[in-house]
Amino acid sequence: MRKVTLFLSLSMALLAFLPSYSQDKKDKRKKKNKSKDIIITESGLKCEFLQRGTGIAPKVGDKIVAHYTGTLLDGTKFDSSVDRGKPFEFPLGKGRVIKGWDEGFALLHVGDKAILTIPPELAYGERVTGKIPANSTLIFEVELLNVVERVVAKPFDIEGKETKLTESGLKYIMVKEGDGVFPTIGQQVFVHYTGYLEDGKIFDSSVERGQPLPFPLGKGRVIKGWDEGVALLKKGGKARLIIPPDLAYGERGYPGLIPANAILTFDVELIDIKTTTTKQP
Repeated sequence: MRKVTLFLSLSMALLAFLPSYSQDKKDKRKKKNKSKDIIITESGLKCEFLQRGTGIAPKVGDKIVAHYTGTLLDGTKFDSSVDRGKPFEFPLGKGRVIKGWDEGFALLHVGDKAILTIPPELAYGERVTGKIPANSTLIFEVELLNVVERVVAKPFDIEGKETKLTESGLKYIMVKEGDGVFPTIGQQVFVHYTGYLEDGKIFDSSVERGQPLPFPLGKGRVIKGWDEGVALLKKGGKARLIIPPDLAYGERGYPGLIPANAILTFDVELIDIKTTTTKQP
């Protein structure tokens, strides 16, 4: 009888211990999961940090310089800046990339490496894009290499400057006379510009992107007001162009950016002029 009692006592002790041991394992598992460096946003984006950097965090409008490799859920690689050997650059928060990128890179600091898991609604949705099927969840392994802080474009100082009017209706204010030559039709011109709507809001700026716009003068590659206005400048010159709708985007406007029949103001600077050479067959 004593042996039975002892056996029962030991059995009860073991049973009492097992739930406690099991709970300990669960608690350890929870702590391990919590210790993973993972952020899940309200939109459904998942960001898992692989490496923490010590650099600055980007702000809206800053230029992001990053490496990435994109794969589907089944592991199929569809794109990689690493394979190309050239980092990808884009302005943060300006809608130039998928929503998941704008949101994901805002969570990073320079030097961070992370895996972004992006649901379809923050990627390409129902669209088929290249190797990416419709409604695909995308996995990006990313590294934030650098952040170039946004340059804020400032309006030209036109106080005391004369406003002139051309026959077409273009108004211009010469802010600085260039010391170079005038461009001719067909030459490649490089222009820095900032475009303003009638309420003073900036709708586009090469200055903030840090990259002048090249185009062949007088070939209809830009709005008429630009072809006419830039031709008035010497290399190094600066002017404000006030362009009526019929020399800009007219009744159609530019959806999401420029209203119909908008009068546009551009502060422009002619940075460089190059003559393009045509190869003979």
